[in-house]
Amino acid sequence: MALKQVSSNKCFEGFQKVFEHDSAELKCKMKFGIYLPPKAETGKCPVLYWLSGLTCTEQNFITKAAFQQAAAEHGLIVVAPDTSPRGCNIEGEDESWDFGTGAGFYVDATEDPWKTNYRMYSYIKDELPKLINANFPTDPERMSIFGHSMGGHGALILALKNPGKYKSVSAFAPICNPIQCQWGKKALGGYLGPDTSKWEAYDATQLVKSYSGARLDILIDQGKDDQFLSAGQLLPDNFIAACTEQKVPVVFRLQQASCSCSLWLSDSCLWFLGYDHSYYFIASFINDHIKHHAKYLNA
Repeated sequence: MALKQVSSNKCFEGFQKVFEHDSAELKCKMKFGIYLPPKAETGKCPVLYWLSGLTCTEQNFITKAAFQQAAAEHGLIVVAPDTSPRGCNIEGEDESWDFGTGAGFYVDATEDPWKTNYRMYSYIKDELPKLINANFPTDPERMSIFGHSMGGHGALILALKNPGKYKSVSAFAPICNPIQCQWGKKALGGYLGPDTSKWEAYDATQLVKSYSGARLDILIDQGKDDQFLSAGQLLPDNFIAACTEQKVPVVFRLQQASCSCSLWLSDSCLWFLGYDHSYYFIASFINDHIKHHAKYLNA
């Protein structure tokens, strides 16, 4: 499959590139970012896939997460695809930010008019890895996955639905139980139809309850002051409870900023805000996640 290079930038002795290709699965042009560490010039490297959240393209992660130095040090190729098909001329695809364009939710749609193009699950699981392995110096046996928010949901379900495919998985503020939150109900209902039993196949909390595959150590970071956590969109407690019951190892870190300042304004500390849902939060802990995956990918 032909690749068109869109951009290439030298970065920590490696290269941050963006490519475009025609996707057979999604039936449209798709872009992905790929970081090639210095080690890729002389040998095969493991691959770490990043899945972004609602409204994102391939650009958000590669320009905001500051992951490239750690990836270079650990010799990891990092691939960041777009979050949905683009320009499919489907009526209503651009009407809302949490459904349609930029919001593929990493499922294979079964409902009209989405089912022809909105097949992000199969694109991430099958088509994209085949494309990457055919065109870059990868070790196909060493692959891991992580993501943020909707992409954290995607990373968790892909790892849980495909035991042994990924060496490790992690997530930042993932949508853990989409059948129970408004984002999930809108997306899963629209893409999969009204039968909620079909939704469970794309819900990490439901999937982990029956997981019996290879050992999977899961790392999750969640900002304490994440507005979507308090709004009930992420529901990590449900996932943690299911993991505990099933004895699936998970490290869940609720990250909060500690206050040690002595400056006060209107009876409120100037450092009153903790970690939220943004890429500032992701950049703060991205090195931990790269190390988590490198431990398994470089074993």
